[in-house]
Amino acid sequence: MDAALDARNRQMMTKLLVVVVAMLGFGFAMVPMYRQICESLGITQGRVVGAANTQVDASRSVTVELLASSAGLPWRFEALEREVKLHPGQLVTVNYRVVNTLDRPVTANAIMNAAPSNAARYIEKQACFCFSTQTLAAGEEKVMPVVFLVSPSAPKDMTTISLSYTFFEQPRSAS
Repeated sequence: MDAALDARNRQMMTKLLVVVVAMLGFGFAMVPMYRQICESLGITQGRVVGAANTQVDASRSVTVELLASSAGLPWRFEALEREVKLHPGQLVTVNYRVVNTLDRPVTANAIMNAAPSNAARYIEKQACFCFSTQTLAAGEEKVMPVVFLVSPSAPKDMTTISLSYTFFEQPRSAS
């Protein structure tokens, strides 16, 4: 009877380990999957937009709220300005600060989100730390700029945009 119980326990443990490994794999696959989904929906991350429209619409202003988070990554990450007020078409530079609080180097990638949901199509980034992975040594601090504009074609009733960046740790390669 004990042998049958031991066999069932081993079988259950095997099933649980398979579930844990599958969940871990899915977690690491989320960042590339997110990029593919965004690209297929036309919400491109990391695209460099040329200066196609240099017209500034001085007749109206847009407030861009700047947010930062590090999804499960124990980094200190913050926007140095809480918000910036700009005219559509006006090129602005904002800065974010990140500190690696871990005792090891970490490589991570930032993903941008914007609200309201249609705002991302009107954010034209010229330079951004989100265009490439960032590696910080243990205890290292970096100030990273984002250079962007809100397109003059943004709807007139879009007066506030929330611009959020989230850092996700990249899987460590086997050495």
